Amino acid sequence: MQNRLSVVAAFVLGLTASGFILVARPGEPVAVDKKQPARPTDPAAEAVRVRPVPADRPELKLTEHDKSDIFDSTRPAPVTPALKNQPNQGRITGFDFARDPLNSPKPFTTFEEIMKAESAAKPAVTAAQRKLLETRYDLAPKPDPQVKMLRGKPICVGPTARLTEGQTWDQLAGMSPDEIRKNNLFPYPSLPHPLHTNGGQVFPPVQIAMFPRLERFDVEFDIPNEFLPEFPPAMFLQNRPELGDASRGQVVSLANFRELFKEIMTPVQLEGMRLLLTPLPQEEFNLTDDRKSSAPQLGVACLDCHVNGHTTGQFHLTPDVRPQDRRFRIDTTSLRGMFNQQIHGSKRSLRSVEDFTEFEQRTAYFNGDPIRAMKKGFQELPRSVIPHMAQAQIMFDFPPAPKLDLTGRLDPKKATEGEARGEKLFFGKANCAVCHPAPFYLDDKMHDLHLERFLNEPGDGPIKAFTLRGIKESPPYLHDGRCLTLEDAVEFFNLVQGLKLTQQEKADLVAFLRCL
Repeated sequence: MQNRLSVVAAFVLGLTASGFILVARPGEPVAVDKKQPARPTDPAAEAVRVRPVPADRPELKLTEHDKSDIFDSTRPAPVTPALKNQPNQGRITGFDFARDPLNSPKPFTTFEEIMKAESAAKPAVTAAQRKLLETRYDLAPKPDPQVKMLRGKPICVGPTARLTEGQTWDQLAGMSPDEIRKNNLFPYPSLPHPLHTNGGQVFPPVQIAMFPRLERFDVEFDIPNEFLPEFPPAMFLQNRPELGDASRGQVVSLANFRELFKEIMTPVQLEGMRLLLTPLPQEEFNLTDDRKSSAPQLGVACLDCHVNGHTTGQFHLTPDVRPQDRRFRIDTTSLRGMFNQQIHGSKRSLRSVEDFTEFEQRTAYFNGDPIRAMKKGFQELPRSVIPHMAQAQIMFDFPPAPKLDLTGRLDPKKATEGEARGEKLFFGKANCAVCHPAPFYLDDKMHDLHLERFLNEPGDGPIKAFTLRGIKESPPYLHDGRCLTLEDAVEFFNLVQGLKLTQQEKADLVAFLRCL
């Protein structure tokens, strides 16, 4: 024992002689270097560490909140035991860039300044987009007197696209793509986002009226409500088809989902619904100073966009394309029929509902930029809960189609003559079934229409062909909503495919599409 104590004593004496003191008390450093030079305490030297406010930039005067993020040697820092051995109590010299709005015109631009400037510009942005739409379309709604959506909203008929003065649809269909492009006659160019610089998700007024948190101060929705799906849309569940509209005419939310579905969905599906209805930080709707909503909020939920598993025409910029000026407008698509789809996303071709769920939050929510998401503090969804969200989504079913038989084709006993002629065109002359085969009217492939043949702009490349089941319930059409009605969609494909359909054939084709 004495020999061991002698060894320990010698070890301690050696450390002391070399400039270190061994401390064995709990909560204190084990060793302190006595030879370490003292840190400078000269006030002049410390003052250099503070960035001065320029005399010609009074707007940079610091608020108390700003001062808390800048080292100021004239102000005593509170003593924090955990940081007592750190320079300046661990405070970082310089500005707190996390508070500076991304893409701000100058340092220390406040949220209030940005909101004031962009709110003032909003009427001009709205007026410019409205003028563009009125140049391209006849926006006076023409509701069909007989055909309505599932919950009674009238369906608008078209076509609505304006042709060059003196031009007819038949004349246009007789031209070659080169002629149409050379004379700038194509009536369905890409539809731009009203505020392309900012981009981001924009919600229709009918939804904002119920949920004011979704309103932006920089941009307004542009397409009139008459050309949008009904709100709220009906919800159909493939595990309980006999229920009809399982939402019972309500907007499914965190407040009512359990009451609506607790005896209809499994516990796993209920948990998935809870997550789909939970707001998560998003580029324009969040708690950061560069948000585009007037009040701080937690974000948006998956089913804010895909209301009741469907859509109400919300739009965004595709997160998958760069540079910014090549990003195209993308409409929110319906989640109906997810149980039978094999790829997901307009451009990403994701191969499972789980991948779609995970990447949608990381890309669409934050414009495809994970760095911005990290700065905003996005909620990382653990992979263990992703399957729950997928299980809820694959419950969303198509609406009933009473005129279709078990193979997805028209029942001759229920179809009108016009609908039957339209079906024959769909599977024959019009070639629609190449990309949209029965019974679910999709092929789970991506297709390129090569629209650059008709326009003096690049095409959009391959885009997923979405299902046509329930198509009359989800105007406007195409990935960016450029076709406001089914008649517009038929005219679009008549030109793009060079079909040369007659007026009667176009009407018959629309009649068949409404049966789906």
